[in-house]
Amino acid sequence: MRMDSIKFDETGRLLTSQARPPGSPLLRPGKIVAIGLNYLDHIREAGLAVPERPLVFAKFPSSVIGPDAPITIDRSLTGRVDWEVELAVVIGQRLRDESPESALRGVLGYTVANDVSARDVQFGDGQWVRGKSFDSFCPLGPVIVSPDELDDVQSLGLRTRVNTELVQDSSTSEMVFGVAEILAFCSRYFTLEPGDVVLTGTPWGCGEFMKPQRSLVHGDVVEMEIDGIGVLRNPVVELAVAPA
Repeated sequence: MRMDSIKFDETGRLLTSQARPPGSPLLRPGKIVAIGLNYLDHIREAGLAVPERPLVFAKFPSSVIGPDAPITIDRSLTGRVDWEVELAVVIGQRLRDESPESALRGVLGYTVANDVSARDVQFGDGQWVRGKSFDSFCPLGPVIVSPDELDDVQSLGLRTRVNTELVQDSSTSEMVFGVAEILAFCSRYFTLEPGDVVLTGTPWGCGEFMKPQRSLVHGDVVEMEIDGIGVLRNPVVELAVAPA
């Protein structure tokens, strides 16, 4: 069942019809759990070691926006803003201390996420929360697709285009830790509640690792697509700097 009645507005809140499934989230996520370095092709391009366990960090819920809403950049705060296409898991049932075999029962559905990152802040801090949590740095959408609509969540193509140029093109088969493993691992340490969103990592093709390095600028349009889900589109806008 494709949940076309569940769509994201520009603020990242969910618009629902009377036919929404029980447990569907109505507002922004209670928490956003993200996994770093979870694609083998991305690990290769970054020249880093494969993690022994999922690398967990968080994005603040206030970073969420919906389709067509602008990704806003404040140049007084960051000079290197990057894109990251990710499969996002929307939690529908409480998960606590689950096994990989049981964890998928808690999935309401899947959507597309852009884990927008201020790379200079992210790497300058030594931890990632601030650089990942600027306002507008977590676009989600365009719809939630239920698990039964996807044949195999671990073989989905995912792509990013910036101004129609293809910059990321990979598959969820490149994940180090699959969705079930991620949910089980997280649930051992903290409860996943209905409405929470879990971002599962990004593949190769981030601007930070290009030669020459590339960042988002005013006027760019970012389109992220995952097979079976749809296209998440957001323009990029640089905030005007007030005169001194």
